[in-house]
Amino acid sequence: MTKFSISQDYNPSLQKYKLVFLGEQSVGKTSIITKFMYDSFDTAYQATVGIDFLSKTMYLTDKTVRLQLWDTAGQERFRSLIPAYIRDSSVAVVVFDVTNIETFHQTTKWINDVRMERGDSVIVFLVGNKVDLKDLRQVSIEEGEQKAKELNVTFVETSAKVGLNIKQLFKRITESLVVCEEPKSDNSSELQEVSLGKNGLVTIDNSCAC
Repeated sequence: MTKFSISQDYNPSLQKYKLVFLGEQSVGKTSIITKFMYDSFDTAYQATVGIDFLSKTMYLTDKTVRLQLWDTAGQERFRSLIPAYIRDSSVAVVVFDVTNIETFHQTTKWINDVRMERGDSVIVFLVGNKVDLKDLRQVSIEEGEQKAKELNVTFVETSAKVGLNIKQLFKRITESLVVCEEPKSDNSSELQEVSLGKNGLVTIDNSCAC
């Protein structure tokens, strides 16, 4: 598995990957990105208008990767903009709110939209956010795992508020991208099925979708 490190002297070629964040309004797409980028959380909700863009460079032991993060609006009036941003994406991160079961049901539609635009040439992550709100939970980790198996995607639970699994989510995304770029061989490294129910970090599939 590729290890992460920061080196002042190492300056490999920079690979850029587009990540598009999808899901219903107020599920926490912007909060996940903000926590990852700035380690901050805004308790005052502000809906994303249209599309927002940020980027962050990840330093690995053998290469440098720039993640281009596209944050899409969940409101219906902006839906017509989204297919254009899906078309050239490397990763689709479909987010739902574990305290709102309707947002969970809608993830099937979002993932189908991704595959309609990109086929199987995109990595898909299903992310259940707001797991810190335990008493309000409507979607269990088992239900998330089951849907991920059915749709052949990777499942992760997060809390943007407390930072649970935020760094791990982007680490898994980066590792998945690197694995997809590596030449296939009989002894090549693959993502193996891992279930860590206590902290919500769950990987369902064991191969990249590229």
